[in-house]
Amino acid sequence: MKTPQKAPIGRPRGFDTDQALEQAMRVFWEQGYEGASLTDLTDAMGITRTSMYAAFGNKEDLFHKALERYTEGPASYGARAMREPTARQVATAFLNGAVWATTRPGSPTGCLGVQGSLAAGDPGRNARDALAAWRNEHTSLLHDRFRHAVDEGDLPPDADPGLLARYLMTVGNGIAVQAAGGATRDDLQRVADMALQSWPSA
Repeated sequence: MKTPQKAPIGRPRGFDTDQALEQAMRVFWEQGYEGASLTDLTDAMGITRTSMYAAFGNKEDLFHKALERYTEGPASYGARAMREPTARQVATAFLNGAVWATTRPGSPTGCLGVQGSLAAGDPGRNARDALAAWRNEHTSLLHDRFRHAVDEGDLPPDADPGLLARYLMTVGNGIAVQAAGGATRDDLQRVADMALQSWPSA
């Protein structure tokens, strides 16, 4: 005699949350926080608003989750660059990664972290602040890495780790803006190569 199976507790979701979040990330990346309407998001995710709220929270909650996914996916070149053995290699990997990520075939151009909410009214203020904090965090990580390089003698003792970090982030952000404006990968790679010509040597 078969043992009767217990009915599952709760109703299983009828969609792949991972895939839905991927689609939401792409919408925010392409349209920005304020430009992405709930209809745009739910249409791309293939779910209803009710399902979106149940799985991800409100639009702002969804944006934060999408930014986390972006950081761990397309923008993961930043974390990988930090592991390079020398400061010059860190800088090279960071800018090359920025060029690759912002011009990747089949993906939106530019950078979610740069263009996601540069100009925002009151409804998008929190998203704008979150992205500013995201960029500042990455600048701080570069700063710490370059300060370590100065201490190790990999950078000259008069090198300014904070200025180098800001320089790299400014060039990387500029690459993203140019990519969103239609600049080609080859053109942007040449920009990255030129920026590295002035990198200090120990």
